[in-house]
Amino acid sequence: MKYENITQAKFINRPNRFIAEVDIKGHKEIVHVKNTGRCKELLIPGCEVWLTAPGTPGRKTKYDLVAVRKDNGILFNIDSQAPNKVVKEWLAKQDYSKILPEYTYGNSRIDFYMERGDERFLMEVKGCTLEIDGMGYFPDAPTERGVKHIRELIKAKEEGYQSILAFVIQMDGVTKVRANVDTHPEFGEALDDAKKAGVEVLFLTCHVEPDELQII
Repeated sequence: MKYENITQAKFINRPNRFIAEVDIKGHKEIVHVKNTGRCKELLIPGCEVWLTAPGTPGRKTKYDLVAVRKDNGILFNIDSQAPNKVVKEWLAKQDYSKILPEYTYGNSRIDFYMERGDERFLMEVKGCTLEIDGMGYFPDAPTERGVKHIRELIKAKEEGYQSILAFVIQMDGVTKVRANVDTHPEFGEALDDAKKAGVEVLFLTCHVEPDELQII
């Protein structure tokens, strides 16, 4: 998954979860943050960030903030739309006979429905952008929606689907993700229940460049 254009900047501050102020070669610009999570350990004043300019007519901001270099030197993709895009590319290389995104199941929209022979699969995708001491954690902010999706995957497993929860690790060097129970204990409980029910948990490791996210 590549971005068509990319601009380097320095992060100044984040007035709210939707926008940030950045410095582009001495010019202050308001940009859209493509991640509503907290990202407090990433978006620190003075850090390097990368922006893309989608060129969508009628936008309030010219740029989207999509990547940031953490103070430990690791580059993070924080675009919350990137995990589904990169998983779609990855699934196309697997041996599924049918792949449908945004599949309605129960009271939720599950990210992907797949078929292989007589098997039916449901996959929910979560992007991990929180790293602590080399371990990935999810979520970085409470997510009732995430808990709901896990419960739907458990139900689907009981109904004969192959249920998959896929964590896209949006940074290099991290191979596993744990539930961030300090931030959202209910998510941890739901994840434990899912594992006991036979839901497959995938950790999709990635390589990150300022203009690219790739599952490796």
